[in-house]
Amino acid sequence: MPVLSAVLLILSFPDFNFEFLAWFAFVPLFFAIEKKKPSEAFAAAYLAGLIFFLGTVYWLIHVTLPGMIVVVLYLALYFGLFGLACNYFLRTTHNAQRTTKSYNLLAAIPATWVALELIRSHFMTGFGWNLLGYSQSFTLPVIQIADITGAYGVSFLIVLVNIAIFLTIKEVKRRDYYLKPLAIAAVVVFICLYYGTFRARNVFTGEKLRVAVVQGNIPQLKKWDPSFREDILKKYERLTREAAGERPELIIWPETSVPGFLESEPDLLERVTGLAKEIRIPILAGSPREDPGLRCAYYNSVDLISEDGKISGRYDKVHLVPFGEYVPLKFLFSFVENFAPSPIGDFSAGTEYKVFGFFIRRGVKDEDRTWRLAKKVKFSCLVCFEDIFPDLARQFINRGASFLVNVTNDAWFGRTCAAYQHAEASVFRAVENRVNVVRAANTGVSCFIDQRGAIAATVELRGQATFVEGYKIHEITLTKTRTLYSLYGDVFAYICLLVAVAFIIILKGIKWRTP
Repeated sequence: MPVLSAVLLILSFPDFNFEFLAWFAFVPLFFAIEKKKPSEAFAAAYLAGLIFFLGTVYWLIHVTLPGMIVVVLYLALYFGLFGLACNYFLRTTHNAQRTTKSYNLLAAIPATWVALELIRSHFMTGFGWNLLGYSQSFTLPVIQIADITGAYGVSFLIVLVNIAIFLTIKEVKRRDYYLKPLAIAAVVVFICLYYGTFRARNVFTGEKLRVAVVQGNIPQLKKWDPSFREDILKKYERLTREAAGERPELIIWPETSVPGFLESEPDLLERVTGLAKEIRIPILAGSPREDPGLRCAYYNSVDLISEDGKISGRYDKVHLVPFGEYVPLKFLFSFVENFAPSPIGDFSAGTEYKVFGFFIRRGVKDEDRTWRLAKKVKFSCLVCFEDIFPDLARQFINRGASFLVNVTNDAWFGRTCAAYQHAEASVFRAVENRVNVVRAANTGVSCFIDQRGAIAATVELRGQATFVEGYKIHEITLTKTRTLYSLYGDVFAYICLLVAVAFIIILKGIKWRTP
């Protein structure tokens, strides 16, 4: 049964996308742990977690096999802890009144899952990849509640339905058709879907902006090979000029698209700034940056090059990838570098939540005269996996960004589902803050996500979105709305954490009083 639950969950995520399976995937696991000893319940749930994460983050093997194993073993612990908590709740409420039992479980078990997802997303710098709610990324009516609860609200909803189905099946097996748990879950789902349907039909109005994303499709083995440097530059120049022919107002290149240190190498700087000046369109380009200061620090950066060929803004990546871009607690974990197939980066984290600004100029004709109107557009950029951190995204929004950009390079992971799983996180950042998210990825998925979480346009070639080169231009609508999530963040998730702890304490008291 734990294996069955794991398989159903795997199938609900990319590449399979049978998202409906998530709504009952935990039911077999609940039956497996219900009457087991705590250690057996932990083991059963841990097994489910092992299989699930092996089936969904297997692509880490393209970077490091030992690292992939360690990550899977670690992430499965959260499943194990969930199984242990569920076993405790089920055993503790066994002799309680049926109504009380149902209410307890319908609140305690979903809240515990959300609490564990919250901890996983923050502990040891956090790895909130493949949150349960992400499985519903393409079911627009379901995910709209994220503008209040974040992705955690969708996770809560899925587990709520799972535990309601489990309790109902148990009652049916006893020939006692007690349907209150299922009815409660149905009412909650109906309310969320009603809200979601209403929000999914919203029409957003505001200033229009034509944006182009360029997908270079540079193989990882060629990316930093000096012999391919000229070819890479020529490809980006060609694609950029082709896109410029359709007159977008901003062109975006992926993470580390510039094959060198843009600001430190005069020939690179002249090529890229000269291109922006030639086409008279701002270019946002990803590039590593060297700061030759006292400690000679390196940053994973993006630069905004204005239409007059000057660097008008820079963002240094704030949230680095542990054991990829740096080694945390290096005095303890320096041995990890011995297992990496390529040297681990020695990047430093940026300190500024940068909001870029540039002017869009449009002609207005009146008889024989023409005026140039200029309006300032503000946006922020999330580099690589920074888009899996919802609080980081809302920091930028609360500082004035009108839309978000995610530049990334998922070429590391080959032709796997990693790029599509990554795009799911961007969908939720769009809904949570009701802003457009524009993705520029080296090998894909490069796309435009609107305020409802719908993917409006994608770089594709013959229906293929990954490992193809090209560009895409799309007109986005800039809005100034602020959601409850933008203002208050993960309040819902922290409430779930408190609820889970409270139920453990309360049910412990019930257990002591039960003869």
